[in-house]
Amino acid sequence: MRRPLRNSNDYKLAAVNHDHLDVLPDDLVVFILCKLSSTASSPSQFVNVLLTCKRLKRLGLSRLVLAKAGERVFEMKAANWSDYAHRFLKRCVNAGNVDATYTLGMIQFYCFQNRGSGISLLASAASKYHAPSLYSLAVTQFNGSGSLTSEKNLKAGVALCLRAAITGHIGALRELGHCLQDGYGVRQNIAEGRRLLVHANVRELALVAKTKFPTSPSTTWHVHRQQNATCRFREPVCPLLSDYGFTEAVPEMPAANRFMMEWFESSGRGALGEGLRLCHGGCGRSETRPLEFRRCSVCGKVNYCSRGCQAIDWKVRHKMECFPVEYLVEQNVGGNIAAIGDENVAIG
Repeated sequence: MRRPLRNSNDYKLAAVNHDHLDVLPDDLVVFILCKLSSTASSPSQFVNVLLTCKRLKRLGLSRLVLAKAGERVFEMKAANWSDYAHRFLKRCVNAGNVDATYTLGMIQFYCFQNRGSGISLLASAASKYHAPSLYSLAVTQFNGSGSLTSEKNLKAGVALCLRAAITGHIGALRELGHCLQDGYGVRQNIAEGRRLLVHANVRELALVAKTKFPTSPSTTWHVHRQQNATCRFREPVCPLLSDYGFTEAVPEMPAANRFMMEWFESSGRGALGEGLRLCHGGCGRSETRPLEFRRCSVCGKVNYCSRGCQAIDWKVRHKMECFPVEYLVEQNVGGNIAAIGDENVAIG
């Protein structure tokens, strides 16, 4: 039988030894963990809480909490990849988390070269109208990724781009605009294509205004009154709307793309097959067969998985780095030259 408390010191000692978490019902703790997982800015913010005690770990790994986890919970570095990280992603996928399904699908398809599993995961996320998954599937259809060149399906790529654009994906909207301009997989409509490209740039500006400067959107715009005027941003700027006199901060690289770039370039874990290449530094996608990606026809040093990728990279960095150089074209491979904005590309 417990000894009754006799004085105030006993009450103070009991209060110190008492864990207030124990008196909270599981439903309330799960609600708090759901809020944490959906708003965490890094994987460590969520994982560190799970390491606090067995109860938080048990409740934090429940299906309800994992299903609510935000995309930043999956922003892991390629150098930190482990079996535990793989199992954690799988548990989130089994819980129905679309961001985890997309991330694991991209890793399986490009990093582990498990094409079937990767496409299946991407298709599963796309069936729930997950915009990045729809766009990633469109890229594989445009390139015939993981298969023969003859198995490209341009019409399917355009259809997937359209669905992704409807759900709000800016890259898909830009890609769709290029397709309409060039008649690539769809009947050519130059005016409509240009309208979509301008619309994509305006939406990108609106996104920057919302995320970077929520209290004063007008501060994200900077009119160039001189050619070498100093920009107000401390970050690098992307002159996507330079023709209209505005600049914007370079868009942040998605977590899955950053992981793939680190996997092949920095971590030393991934090795490209012979004759295969990476897309430009802001994408991270790798080829799945020789000459799958478009290539800059001026310097021949940079490769692109899509027209949208090339348009962004050209305006952000490649325009300052590109210069003509002689290079050998692989034998027995026919290349069609297609004009894209300010430069040409060879389509393998």
